[in-house]
Amino acid sequence: MFSVLGSIWALLLGTLLIMLGNGMQFTLIGLRGDLEGFTASALAIITSGYYVGFLLGAYQTPQLIRRVGHVRVFAALGSFMSAGLIALPLIPETWAWTGLRLVIGFCMSGVYVSAESWLNHASTNTTRGKVLSAYMMAQTLGIIGAQWLLTLGDAQQATLFIVASILVSLSFGPILLSVAPTPVVTVTRPMSLKALFRHAPLATIGIFLLGGIYATQSGMGAVFGVQIGLSTEQIALFVAMIFAGALLLQYPIGWLSDMMDRRKLILGTALLGAVACALGFLSGGSQALLLLSAFLGGGVTTPLYSLFLAYTNDDLPPDDMPAASGGLVFVFGIGAVGGPLISGWAMQAIGPQGFWLFLSATFALIVLYALFRMTQRPPIRVENTESYLNVLPSTSPVAVEAATAWAVEQAEEDAPDKA
Repeated sequence: MFSVLGSIWALLLGTLLIMLGNGMQFTLIGLRGDLEGFTASALAIITSGYYVGFLLGAYQTPQLIRRVGHVRVFAALGSFMSAGLIALPLIPETWAWTGLRLVIGFCMSGVYVSAESWLNHASTNTTRGKVLSAYMMAQTLGIIGAQWLLTLGDAQQATLFIVASILVSLSFGPILLSVAPTPVVTVTRPMSLKALFRHAPLATIGIFLLGGIYATQSGMGAVFGVQIGLSTEQIALFVAMIFAGALLLQYPIGWLSDMMDRRKLILGTALLGAVACALGFLSGGSQALLLLSAFLGGGVTTPLYSLFLAYTNDDLPPDDMPAASGGLVFVFGIGAVGGPLISGWAMQAIGPQGFWLFLSATFALIVLYALFRMTQRPPIRVENTESYLNVLPSTSPVAVEAATAWAVEQAEEDAPDKA
């Protein structure tokens, strides 16, 4: 493992620094937005703008790379993103923040595509699983660490935005100085929505709903904290717990997924999320209950994303898996655009608890649809399932396709043992 990390340490360090900066701006938007008098619905539009840009960047960046190369695209997008972060406190208007967040989302997605293609190129069939796991851990630790950095400054000032910009700028140093240009990145054309739903109805509907959940947790969590009167330190801890749960629950749920009917695990995991968010709704402002709800609600979101990807691959030939995975990434992105808009409207209409109401209701919809699908077809035998994909919702199609390829390789290696 240490020899693997030694070959990719610069990419992991760069990823950690990027996520420190990007994780700061997500929470800062909620903190500074409240000070500027933005409503919950306005902040929801701003949050959705990020995911519109992220979705566009995931599929436009490969074309840019083919035209001018990895290094130029990576450096240019990093510069634009850094500039966008500094510009946020200068123009505190809904239209300006929405546009800037769209640009930041596009750049962030493009940075992911470039970095993940380098990462994939640096790994082999033997090391790919470990490389991806290390990459996902660096991402999550960066987001968690970003919340601590927020407690060191005042959202009323521009300092924290400048720090986020500096971290993003610094992240490109170790990456650009240590990697060589890779072959042109290719992203498989996503499967059409009609074909995707025909092959994987549960995953298609489930991952669409999950996109709304993830975007609401990451983008509106700070808004909720501000509206109920939490301090900056309490909000930072609340958001950190969402991602700490994802870090700690991913592996036990992944272990279970290779031992049982994945539909039952999807149902149980979503049910846990619904109950956890209902607990947040009923918490009455108790910080202990809020943190527990954040830990469990955020903790099941990332594993559910991986479960939906793995369950889709269980019923597809290897040649169709990359296209299906790409289609699911696109569907997730659409849900991520719509989720904050609905949750923001709910928070505007009924108050801060609209945050938990939206999350609990959306998890419950996944539960109900999973129950319905279990009546429509028999389960897939455990020995016929593919390996669990340990990927984060924030990754680009490049990492998802790399994880899919690794899962196919693992399944082929395990086939003699299962027989």
